[in-house]
Amino acid sequence: MELRQLNTFRTVATTLNFTRAAEALNYVPSNVTMQIKALEEELGVRLFDRLGKQLVLTTAGERFLTHIQDILNKLDEARSVVLDNEDLSGTITISANEVLCAYRLPVVFQLFRSRYPGVRLIFRSVPNQQLKQTLFDGTADVVFMLDEPICSTGIAVEPLVEETFRFFAAPDHPLTKRTELKLEDFHGEVFLTNEKGCTYRTMFDRSFEQEGIDTITHLEFQNAEAIKQCAMTGIGIAFLPEITAKAEVERGELVALPWQIPDLHVYTQMGWHKDKWLSPIIQAFIDAAREGMIV
Repeated sequence: MELRQLNTFRTVATTLNFTRAAEALNYVPSNVTMQIKALEEELGVRLFDRLGKQLVLTTAGERFLTHIQDILNKLDEARSVVLDNEDLSGTITISANEVLCAYRLPVVFQLFRSRYPGVRLIFRSVPNQQLKQTLFDGTADVVFMLDEPICSTGIAVEPLVEETFRFFAAPDHPLTKRTELKLEDFHGEVFLTNEKGCTYRTMFDRSFEQEGIDTITHLEFQNAEAIKQCAMTGIGIAFLPEITAKAEVERGELVALPWQIPDLHVYTQMGWHKDKWLSPIIQAFIDAAREGMIV
């Protein structure tokens, strides 16, 4: 029984997908299949059932996974004791959506790199709704999510910053001359928003629907930069986290309208898998994120 087989088994067991496991481990899918088959033959039991296109753990596989998690975590811990914590090395993978990557994480990355230059830092931009899965897949060590307060049985989540969302318009937009706005003042306006599926887009839609307004005109975008550029040209009203438009507001290119969605509580949150052993590298990054996110 080889260590790489155990690691492969754990990855397949968390992803329940040979292709995704192969991508996470940088193997070809046939290599993953071969390792699992060899492991099953050595143990004399089936670890997975293949129900059509769905892969599920057998009872034996579930029991085996419990012990393998402990073994691999202990091995990671054993490796760490030979390292000098003042001279950490290794690799850590971070995932977040494009907003947090551009506006929250650079200061964290800079702080961490200044302290631990020997650590290889890998960042992967992932849509907000897919971030939790990267922890279960094992493709990320730590993720940053922009969402309502998250409760999860499988993920440890730590809120870092409460984010303010505002409506932004070009300086010559008629609504920028108003000192107070009501929901009905937005009738007939075009809103520039993220695509459906994004948490704060869902909350945006919900707030208007609760007021009986269901005829909103949207232009949907995949990133904040496109939304800002279109708002500056007068195409419509942007709905964005305040941090994304701070520079444009200071330069007078956008104006924050005097209205906010009530009961909108969205946080930048840091998460990691509850069963993952926090190596000195990961713990050091978590500490840097806590410090760097202070506003």
